[in-house]
Amino acid sequence: MDPKKAKDNLVSFIKNEVRKSGLKRAIIGLSGGLDSTVVAHLCVNALGSENVIGVIMPYETSDPESINDAQMVAKELGIKTEKVDITPMIKAYFDKFPQEDRIRIGNKMARERMSILYDLSRVYDAMVVGTGNKTETLLGYGTIYGDMACGIAPLANIYKSQERELAKYLQVPPKILNKVPTADLWPGQTDEGELGIDYPTMDHILGLLVDKKMTVNEATKKGYKAEDVRKINGRVRDNAFKRKPPLAPK
Repeated sequence: MDPKKAKDNLVSFIKNEVRKSGLKRAIIGLSGGLDSTVVAHLCVNALGSENVIGVIMPYETSDPESINDAQMVAKELGIKTEKVDITPMIKAYFDKFPQEDRIRIGNKMARERMSILYDLSRVYDAMVVGTGNKTETLLGYGTIYGDMACGIAPLANIYKSQERELAKYLQVPPKILNKVPTADLWPGQTDEGELGIDYPTMDHILGLLVDKKMTVNEATKKGYKAEDVRKINGRVRDNAFKRKPPLAPK
C-alpha cells in the first residue's frame, strides 16, 4: 500500500461524505488505541481540528492509561473532547440481570458507547465516523450495532497491517503505534489473545482467502498452518451476517 495515496484518498472520502450529508463535523469514539487515533488524524486532515469531536467513554475496569492516551491524542490534534463514564449505565442494567458473561458485558458496553456517540452527533451536528478496519470487519471482531455502527467507515478496506503503515506516515505517536491492540473490555484482554492468531498472519491469510479468492487448501500451501487457515475462513463465513443489512422479505 502507498500510504500517501491512501491518506489522500481517505481524507478526500471523509471530506466529501461528511459534506454530502449536509454536516460539517465528525465525531468519533476516542479510545487511545491505534484505530481511533488514525481516524482522528484523518478527520482533522479532512475537516480541520475545530470540526472534530473525540468522545472518551471509560468503564470502571478501563485501563487509566488508555484514557490518558486518548487525551494525549486529542491535545496533540487540538480537537474538542467529551468524557462520558458509561459505568452507571452498564451497572444499572446488569444489576437487574446479573450474570458473569464477559461477552455480554462487552457487547453492552460497545452498544452503550455507540448510543452516546449518536446522541452527541445530534448535539454537534456531526457524522459518526467508524474506526473498524478490514481485518476486524472480515472476522466479525466487533459488536453489531455497537462499534460496527457508524455513518462512514474510512478504514473498512484497510487491513490492520496496512493501517500501521498509514499510522507511521501520519506520524502517530510511537506510544500509540506500539501498543498491544485491545478493545479494553476487561482487564488483560487483547485482540490477538482473543482471536488466537497475530495480526500479520491474519492479514496475510485473509488476503489470500478474500482478495485472491484462494481455497483453504491453496492458502495452506502458501506456508500457513491448516488450523489457522480453517479458523480464519470459518470466522469470515460465520460472521458474514454482520457485513450485510438486515434481511427483509420481498
